[in-house]
Amino acid sequence: MIRLFRQLFDPTSSTYSYLLADRSTGQAILIDPVFEQASRDAALVRELGLRLVATLDTHVHADHVTAASLLKQRLGSRIAISAASGAQGADIALADGDRVAFGARHVTALATPGHTDGCMSFVLDDESMAFTGDALLIRGCGRTDFQQGSAHKLYASIKTRIFTLPDDCLLWPGHDYGGLTSTSVAEERVHNPRLGGNISETDFAGYMSHLGLPHPRKIDVAVPANLVCGLAGDEAAAEGPGWAPLTFRFAGFWEIEPAWVEEHGAEVQIVDVREADEFAGPLGHIAGARLLPLGELERRAAELAQDRPVVTVCRAGARSAQAASILRKMGFEKVANLAGGMLRWRAQNLATQGARD
Repeated sequence: MIRLFRQLFDPTSSTYSYLLADRSTGQAILIDPVFEQASRDAALVRELGLRLVATLDTHVHADHVTAASLLKQRLGSRIAISAASGAQGADIALADGDRVAFGARHVTALATPGHTDGCMSFVLDDESMAFTGDALLIRGCGRTDFQQGSAHKLYASIKTRIFTLPDDCLLWPGHDYGGLTSTSVAEERVHNPRLGGNISETDFAGYMSHLGLPHPRKIDVAVPANLVCGLAGDEAAAEGPGWAPLTFRFAGFWEIEPAWVEEHGAEVQIVDVREADEFAGPLGHIAGARLLPLGELERRAAELAQDRPVVTVCRAGARSAQAASILRKMGFEKVANLAGGMLRWRAQNLATQGARD
């Protein structure tokens, strides 16, 4: 049974999300999705030809809002979170030992309270991987000073649940603040400075009581939203630009289909970023397009109006994708790349100027 695995990152909250899929069926699950990254994650699912069957949250997060409800609206995925979390609106209220299947594969829910009462880790069926959320981090662990936190519960969860998994089981945390990506049971059992080796429960409790960390900046927003599986998030803002039917690409830009551009050409600024000889060459160009070669774009961007949408165009869509990213960084909010460039435009027999057949 061949699986597909991707680790995703939200730089604002330093949260890791994890996509797991069964290649034979295309069914997938997403662990700890972040609200602001819903478009990115949906794009990845779509581009890989997968069907998202469920989102799983390891706990009620305090530092970000989950994308569970938003992805359910967009992709039809079911929402899973522990019953002990107290969250409302889930389709699957998980208990210790429950399985969540995706195709021929599954993860098993492992109750690991201590950071919060509702914390769960998710263990892949062959025990080669476990997703520990905020219970166990790389050379660290989740804090225990708010939201039902208990150092004694967390110590027991890690020592008797996570550390009893196979030595070579890879552990994938909910966060990392230094760029580390994964660890293993054997490593953490020996080297974790908070509770590895011979560190006692008393040692651990004393350590955790003196962390002195400030509360997460988004706690007053995140916790209430996550107690309803993310429904309190700003769904309208997360939908992205509303000026046209756009598709977000996992590479980080919005795309637009040629047929819409032809029909609404007068409403947008069409920016062709090819060289002059290409603009006048065999593929021709779109009527009304402004020629701004990619190498000149930053210097000449002031020629464009920032309050009107911009559609970037090139031969096949690569240079224009870069141009769209450049314009976004320069403050242009309504920017989309023409999907497939002039090659797709011509293939769809759309009106062209200057073309030589």
